[in-house]
Amino acid sequence: MNIEYFIAKRIHFQQGKKNISRPAVRIATIGIALGLAVMIVSVAVVIGFKNEVRNKTIGFGGHVQITNFDNNNTYEMNPIKADSTFVGKLAKLEEVKHVQHFATKPGIIKTDSEFQGIVIKGVGADFDWNFFKSNLIEGNILDVSGEATKNDVIISKSLATMLGLKLGDSFFTYFIQEQVRARKFKIVGIYSTNFIEYDKLFILADLRHVQRLNDWAENQYSGLEILINDFNDIDKIGDEVYDAVSNKFTNEGNTYYVQTIKQLNPQIFGWLDLLDMNVWVILFLMLAVAGFNMISGLLILILERTNMIGILKSLGAENWSIRKIFLYHSAFLIGKGMFWGNVIGLALCAIQYFTHIVPLDPESYYVATVPINFNWLFIVLLNVGTLIASMLMMIGPSYLITKINPARIIRYE
Repeated sequence: MNIEYFIAKRIHFQQGKKNISRPAVRIATIGIALGLAVMIVSVAVVIGFKNEVRNKTIGFGGHVQITNFDNNNTYEMNPIKADSTFVGKLAKLEEVKHVQHFATKPGIIKTDSEFQGIVIKGVGADFDWNFFKSNLIEGNILDVSGEATKNDVIISKSLATMLGLKLGDSFFTYFIQEQVRARKFKIVGIYSTNFIEYDKLFILADLRHVQRLNDWAENQYSGLEILINDFNDIDKIGDEVYDAVSNKFTNEGNTYYVQTIKQLNPQIFGWLDLLDMNVWVILFLMLAVAGFNMISGLLILILERTNMIGILKSLGAENWSIRKIFLYHSAFLIGKGMFWGNVIGLALCAIQYFTHIVPLDPESYYVATVPINFNWLFIVLLNVGTLIASMLMMIGPSYLITKINPARIIRYE
């Protein structure tokens, strides 16, 4: 029988209301609960926010892009040629989920009262519509599978509102080249990702429109977008794609240029990486506050039980055995605090996840509400880490027990 566990259990579950340590113990337990709840909410929000912004960026540009090396970082790109053999080779790379063609062309939309600079992104029958389907709020996606080129486009809600357009409306777009060209498009779908920088910029249209505007052949494109299965493998896949095409030349003597979405948008992903540091700071501060609350609570428990400690020592109990009693007692308190911390933290996350009650400014944060991601592995690791760290912090204060002299304590009692 574990006598230390038995004594600790009796002390914990039979504390009277008049105990001096009761308020301190309650404060320590509340500190653990609130600290863990804040940590769970922080991790869920930051992971959710990073996933939302990352997925929206990928939705507009893929995980990896292959373009012409001679491009000058604008949407007016020099073309590359990509036949089925070339695309098939890329599609066979491990972790590559999909390869699709695209072409871009800057233009200006002009209505009766407004005008706006935009980029037409031409897509073909091989385009993966999953991202835009999930963000489509009106109408339908483009049907570009037929032989005839269609004038249908999908625009964002923010762009439609800015220009006073609605589903089914038509508008003219002007393209500045050697001579100005105009095209009339019809809105068949409206999407909203709340990624304002891109929502105000991109219009999706038939790939063949862009090819004809640029006087390109059917096998000439602005580039290829590669989608992969796991974002964590993006650097490795980017290197593999680079190795596959780095020594290849087009018929015109141009080389291919490979960039991951992280390289295309360093400011966004650099900002997201900074969020990790914020989370670590929050975790450290919350753990420190909860730990110091527990340390003060344990010291009060030890001082309140000096008579019991003296009696146990006089009966031959060793210091470590008595320290284990209070460590067990601390574990009960920490466990109770962690239980309520999980309840509070997960409840707050669930409320936000299902109701979206806390809004955000999409122009500043790229999302309309605070995003939540239930990463259960991180939540379990957070609980285990909190328990281990809290118990390690209790070992030091329990050393006070070794300084208690049983003869002196019993004499004064």
